[in-house]
Amino acid sequence: MNGEIQAKDKLSLSPKKPPAPVSMQSKLKKSFNRAVLPLLNSVSKEDLRTAFPSCTDEEQRRLHQLFLKVIASLHGNIEDIFESLCDEVQVGAALDTFDRLLEEQSLDPLMTDKTNVLDTVRTPSMARDRKVQSLTRCLEKVG
Repeated sequence: MNGEIQAKDKLSLSPKKPPAPVSMQSKLKKSFNRAVLPLLNSVSKEDLRTAFPSCTDEEQRRLHQLFLKVIASLHGNIEDIFESLCDEVQVGAALDTFDRLLEEQSLDPLMTDKTNVLDTVRTPSMARDRKVQSLTRCLEKVG
């Protein structure tokens, strides 16, 4: 028991790894599921009572259970169709390429938002001017 507590303490003291970057494809799937879920869960027990006032409490309970099963099945079907369409039009490959291009841009200093185009032109120009001045001074010393 005491060894378990020490092991847990060691785990909690060890540095945590940063979370792995989330791909655009998984973000798309999560967004889709978040968008569809409220549409499918929009009917409450009270809504069913209002829609079927002549049913007994037991019948309304069964209707609600049936409704939940249908909704779960419908959600699964919609998700399957969405994934099938994504596969068909190769959304995953396109998003993976997009992720790769974004990563390449973040690694390329010329593509960062912080880089000013004028600075990119000015820096080599200033370095060239300093080199010309240095060479001119050397020539003046020799001559």
